[in-house]
Amino acid sequence: MTDDCRTATTEPARPSGFPEALIAGYSRYREKGFIRYREDYERLALYGQKPEVMVVSCCDSRVTPEGIFGAGPGELFVVRNVANLVPPHEPDGYYHSTSAALEFAVQALKVKHIVVMGHGKCGGVTAFLKQDSEPLSPGDFIGKWMTLLEPAAQTLACLALSKDDDPQLAMEFAGVRQSLANLRTFPCVKILEDKGRLALHGAWFDIGLGELRVMDPVTGEFAPAPLE
Repeated sequence: MTDDCRTATTEPARPSGFPEALIAGYSRYREKGFIRYREDYERLALYGQKPEVMVVSCCDSRVTPEGIFGAGPGELFVVRNVANLVPPHEPDGYYHSTSAALEFAVQALKVKHIVVMGHGKCGGVTAFLKQDSEPLSPGDFIGKWMTLLEPAAQTLACLALSKDDDPQLAMEFAGVRQSLANLRTFPCVKILEDKGRLALHGAWFDIGLGELRVMDPVTGEFAPAPLE
């Protein structure tokens, strides 16, 4: 075997155009992260995943559920979309990514908790509040998706918000409450919740302060989560 052949076998060529930052991050992961959880990954690969918690989070790059909750491999089943929204149950034959993930988490993985986590300065909520702005594309996928907030907006309109209330923050909280209400339109969720086998939770994360607020299931108010 020639030296060139040995080099090609042991040192894979870098993929052309692939982001260098990702390659560097992967290298760090292999050297530290993977080694740290190697036994966990081997177990997960062999026996599959069995997370007890599903988190519905925003796809915003500043919000990472695994990091916020200090979760290791296999501990969280996470679905991320614009503005952490859960649509209502609509078995209409169309494509429903979030609903499909929910169905898998509840029916196959049998999670015990579902957490809907909003966050501060959410771009999707901002887009909803500024509906007079131009769509980002002719399809206006974001605009259509954000119409899921309309029931929450109607509820807010009936409340007596003071002039000091932040409309963005109020809508972010309301969006979490609306998604929790939409979760309960799924028969599999409602039945399991009524039987005490599934619990639904609301949360909100302040990016700048690193503070998590948890929703009171009775009042719907958000308060800082306790620190251990």
